Amino acid sequence: QLQLVESGGGLVQPGGSLRLSCAASGFSLDHFVIGWFRQAPGKEREGVSCISRSGGSTDFADSVKGRFIISRDNAKNTVYLEMNSLKPEDTAIYYCAAGDYCSGYYVYGIKYWGKGTLVTVSS
Repeated sequence: QLQLVESGGGLVQPGGSLRLSCAASGFSLDHFVIGWFRQAPGKEREGVSCISRSGGSTDFADSVKGRFIISRDNAKNTVYLEMNSLKPEDTAIYYCAAGDYCSGYYVYGIKYWGKGTLVTVSS
């Protein structure tokens, strides 16, 4: 079965950190750029970050720039989103997606979506 599976979400206090993982099964992630999106309660889904196939190019939404780091380990077929200095406004379901190309921090030509992992930032 071809799928992306996110993990690593949870409850964290403001200022804390989490690392999300996006693992592929049934296909090789190195054929795709990977993007992270998030959807907060009552809001539309928004792009967060995108990483090139090699991992040599990354970009981030202004709201997370300087706090989030995206990386990939193609040997492990996994992409990571390290989230630091978390704020309550980062609370959302986080999704990863595999696509054809990044334009800034958005991924286009999406072929696969994960089902998401919930991140809650609260004291």
